[in-house]
Amino acid sequence: MMAAPAFLSAQWRALVMLNYEVAPEVLESRVPRGVELDLWEGRALVSVVGFLFLKTRVLGVAVPFHRDFEEVNLRFYVCREVDGEVRRAVTFIRELVPRAAIAWMARSIYHEPYTACAMRHRVTHGFCQYEWKLGGRWHELGARFEGEPREMAPGSEQEFIFEHYWGYTAQRDGGTVEYQVEHPRWRCWDAKEAWLEADAAAVYGREFAEALRGRPRSAFVAEGSPVVVRRAVRIA
Repeated sequence: MMAAPAFLSAQWRALVMLNYEVAPEVLESRVPRGVELDLWEGRALVSVVGFLFLKTRVLGVAVPFHRDFEEVNLRFYVCREVDGEVRRAVTFIRELVPRAAIAWMARSIYHEPYTACAMRHRVTHGFCQYEWKLGGRWHELGARFEGEPREMAPGSEQEFIFEHYWGYTAQRDGGTVEYQVEHPRWRCWDAKEAWLEADAAAVYGREFAEALRGRPRSAFVAEGSPVVVRRAVRIA
């Protein structure tokens, strides 16, 4: 089957992933029709992700003042089998960006749960920090790491978290769209220290508050790379 045309190209850099275990029933109502939860060793995981969206082009066009920005999202993991191929994928619970036009486009075209808010970041060697302002206060996600990045071990939790090349989004009419994400395999660090200082109930909903107030079960940082996001297609 031919790949769908490219919708967006960019570079995703300095990705911080804080991963938390939640009860599967917290996610079941959010699973798009036609896919199922993808569990890690029987556990349902969500990830709070912060990263830099750089050199962005939509349909090959670079939009002034909308090329470089931060994104922070909360996502979980799903999968779908197509002709014997298991497509491991992500579904988003909330996505934050600092540009209203980007949030509007993502909501209008893909029905993705985007919100625009003030954001800022600080990224240096061994340190990544992302902040966003909602509800009249600043919230923060960050990690410290050391040394050189390493290849992900096959079958590791790092590989489960990062190696997802599909996305699924529930539509307002109850249907589902699927899109493909292309990028090379990333090199990663295990975070030496990681933190989420946020009002989790206000940002993500009360059902996630207890899990996100605790320590993450794992925390990783990835170098990132150029990426291509292909146009969404509706699945049967």
